[in-house]
Amino acid sequence: MKITRREIIKQLGLGSAALGIGGAVVFGADAPVIPTASSLPAKHGGSADVLVCGGGPAGIAAAYAAAKRGAKVILLERFGRLGGMAVQAMVGPLMGRCQSKIKSEILNKIGGPRIDYMKLDLQYFDLLTEVGVEVWLHAPIVGVIMDGNRLRGVRVYTKSGDLEFFGKTVIDATGDGDVAFMANVPFECGREEDGLVQPMSIMYTISGIDPAKRFHCGSEGEARHRQVNGKSWAQWVTEGQESGELPPTVGVIRLYYGVQPNRNVVNATQVNGVSGLCPRDMTKAEIDGRKQAYAILDFVRKHLPGYENAYIDAMPAVIGVRETRRFEGCARLEKEDCVVGRKFEDAAVFGASFCLDIHNPAGSGQAVGHNQHLQGEAERDRPYDIPYRCLLPKTVDGLLLAGRCISASHVAHSSLRVQQIGMGIGAGAGTAAAEAAAKGILAREVDIRPLQQYL
Repeated sequence: MKITRREIIKQLGLGSAALGIGGAVVFGADAPVIPTASSLPAKHGGSADVLVCGGGPAGIAAAYAAAKRGAKVILLERFGRLGGMAVQAMVGPLMGRCQSKIKSEILNKIGGPRIDYMKLDLQYFDLLTEVGVEVWLHAPIVGVIMDGNRLRGVRVYTKSGDLEFFGKTVIDATGDGDVAFMANVPFECGREEDGLVQPMSIMYTISGIDPAKRFHCGSEGEARHRQVNGKSWAQWVTEGQESGELPPTVGVIRLYYGVQPNRNVVNATQVNGVSGLCPRDMTKAEIDGRKQAYAILDFVRKHLPGYENAYIDAMPAVIGVRETRRFEGCARLEKEDCVVGRKFEDAAVFGASFCLDIHNPAGSGQAVGHNQHLQGEAERDRPYDIPYRCLLPKTVDGLLLAGRCISASHVAHSSLRVQQIGMGIGAGAGTAAAEAAAKGILAREVDIRPLQQYL
């Protein structure tokens, strides 16, 4: 059947503005249109007790925890590999700490926080399938299925037509909160005063290093103490910025040990003023980040002994995104909760610990006033709990949040966003979702306290 764009828009109930009438000319408005997958009826993809959206550390822990509690679990991942930013963007090692049985089990199975990017996705796949999780890769979510204010499932785009997946509880572990966004859960982005988010970074690995001279610098504070040819590493970097050898936003060059003796993981590129929700911004960030990586390589080869023959041996296809949406929950984790180490009766995560780690949204290096290395003990986090209410959207039933999109302030988010804490959050969400399915209740009706023994 011949279908025109005008007919489709008419059927959708859109007006003349959608056709460009009275404004810009729309090329081919009356030309035949071949129906896209999303314009065709969707087929049933599957149903589960717990539907996990996102295959990063939070989603993996959520699926694993729910399956261990006896739930039928489906996990949907948009990329072709599990692992989230650790695999897609080579973000490692897995940072942060929390007291989580599920997280500890997962780390034991993958060999600890220092990861092998090339096989981590297979390790995750094996641990999920061992407990019966049904994994779907190349399954980007393009819509949600709502029943009033109750989320019933999601719609996935495939090249052969859309699929619908249903869950008694859906867990949004997409990082950016794509499911919650489509379900119209209120959210905020960036810091309170101006909405700026943390910068993005391309992480990569370098080889060709003299193993006897391999250098480690994990933070801005450490850079001020590590000496290289009579000057601190921080001073070398500052002089590189001033001379133009380094991009102006590269204020610290972090070099972590890789799993191989002649390799470093590099965390140094910094692209400011971009949103992980905007393709145009993401395009700029991807290109700028890669160009920065080669400028940093030249600088390291010139100034760091043992690195004269270093080269970039691996660079990811996706830039690392630190911050996008944070959704409105039944509670909001605040900076003060992290600083004083606050405990909560309804804790879903216990003893979370990582510095208030804000990479400067408007300059280079760390944002003064928040990082522990700049402000000392007063600004360190102390092991804090994350309440279950931060995982519960205030306005939508049938949905739990997991990972960096939970309800938190910009500053509190800077601590909880790291991957080991994300696993702890996912474990709490998965355990609660399995309980809701077993009892036939909503996730917001779950009493987390009896389940804390499993967390």
